Formats: sequence, structure tokens, C-alpha cells
Amino acid sequence: MRRYLVVANQTLDDDQLVQLIERRAKAEPSEFYIMVPATPLIEFVNVAAIPIMGGFPVVPESAQRARQLAQERLESALTQLRAVGATVDGQVGAPDPVQAVETVLKARQFDEIIVSTLPKRVSGWLRQDLPCRLERKSGLPVTHVEK
Repeated sequence: MRRYLVVANQTLDDDQLVQLIERRAKAEPSEFYIMVPATPLIEFVNVAAIPIMGGFPVVPESAQRARQLAQERLESALTQLRAVGATVDGQVGAPDPVQAVETVLKARQFDEIIVSTLPKRVSGWLRQDLPCRLERKSGLPVTHVEK
């Protein structure tokens, strides 16, 4: 049985990620464990409301709100992935995705990590080089899915 650790937050419902998990689940017996780091989200303030500043000022979400949204996404993803036949479970973790993954790796074993991110131009995780960092730290192969 193949065991996959899926690391995602805002992209948990992305079609590419769901299709990848569905293909792997159908190809061979597999288990998927979703780690959703409670990464603080960024809300864009309407630029028209602040004409002098220009651009998009950002307001970080509270840690409690970030955890709540991560939990909601996880529950939705579990339902969606079970509906396509995947054996899946998961949890919400620390805001730092590397720390969240390290915590899971202490308790469980995996054959591969799948990291799903926003597009490169807006992804904080890609700016942190998350896929490569996880590969180096875990010694596991990492598949990157970009929304």
C-alpha cells in the first residue's frame, strides 16, 4: 500500500490535485493523509478605498481564523476525495508548513509527499521553496502541483 502525505491549504479543492489523487488511488492501493498548515491568509483590501497608497495593502488573518478556515477546507476535501474513491484522512497543523510536515513525519510514515500551491506569482510557499525544502528534510520524493 502506497502512503501519500498531501500538503495543501488554499488549493485543496483544485481540480489538478483532486485528479492526481484520484488517479493514484485507482492505480494501486493507496492511503492519503492531508496536512493543512493553518497558514495565515491574506485579504486584499479594495484598492479604490485607499487611492493614495495604490497597490494592494494586505491584512493578515488572525491565527484563530486561519485555523478555522484550514479546518473547513480539510473537511470539505475529505468529503470530496472520499467521493472519488480515495482512502483519506488528515489534520490541521502548525502555520509553518515545514514544521507541520515534520510533526506528521514523526508519527507516520509515507512513500511520497504531494505539495499543492497557488501559482508561482502569488505563492508564499513557492517563495519559501517549500517543495525542495520538504524533499531535503524528509528524504522523500515530492510531487508539486501548482494551481
